[in-house]
Amino acid sequence: MASAHELAAPSHQRLADWLEQPALQRLLIALILINAVVLGLETSSSIMAAWGPWLIAIDRTILGIFVVEIALRLAAHRLAFFRDPWSVFDFIVVTIALIPASGPLAVLRALRVLRVLRLITLVPSMKRVVGGLLAALPGLGSVAAIIGLIFYVAAVIATKLFAADYPQWFGSLGASAFTLFQVMTLESWAMGIVRPVMEVYPAAWIFFLIFILASTFTLLNLFIAVIVNAIQHEHPAAPNHGATDEAARLYREIAELRSMLAETRSLLIEKGKVS
Repeated sequence: MASAHELAAPSHQRLADWLEQPALQRLLIALILINAVVLGLETSSSIMAAWGPWLIAIDRTILGIFVVEIALRLAAHRLAFFRDPWSVFDFIVVTIALIPASGPLAVLRALRVLRVLRLITLVPSMKRVVGGLLAALPGLGSVAAIIGLIFYVAAVIATKLFAADYPQWFGSLGASAFTLFQVMTLESWAMGIVRPVMEVYPAAWIFFLIFILASTFTLLNLFIAVIVNAIQHEHPAAPNHGATDEAARLYREIAELRSMLAETRSLLIEKGKVS
């Protein structure tokens, strides 16, 4: 039965509290997962031939539930709904699914799978990770700028050194940058690029070794460090429940001591021993 406080709360606040119930959140997560499976099954022509009408019906039913949920959240939060980036994301994802996917808008049919991304907004741990990634963007921009400088310098050097003998890899600045990107990812870099170059330029390994150390093992690790640091700021350490319980116990004991001292003082005052 609802408490007096709950009954006194505005109707939109009660609706907002109801929408945040764990049971409802778990139901939405289950629907998103079911919808993800249905959208995956729709990519199979044989499955669609056998179960197409059922899959389409399930997809539309789940979409209808999402529309009702967004409408209820709009009614509960009103304009505050659009001040929350995650709510705006949910609104856009559901709205895309409502646009008729025909003619020039046929590409939007493939974007229906974006509804699966709503799982991020409902799972707090996922939301913290995405928040950390977004918070890391300024730092990642600085690291990307440094990598860009290293790539540009290395591409100029490689073009001047190896273009004459290996135009397919280093014939232009763009070709050199693409080849160096392959080297940075360590994809067939030794047998596919470096060893053939060393047949003509035996000391070329020095250039490629320095480039790999600077780009792959140093700057890419900086990317990881910036992201991890940002996620740690988004996900503060879990509270120490043991310490919290101990503090609560001490607080209760201090409160009891204060109460006992107050009672003792009152008795002494009554007996005239304390003014």
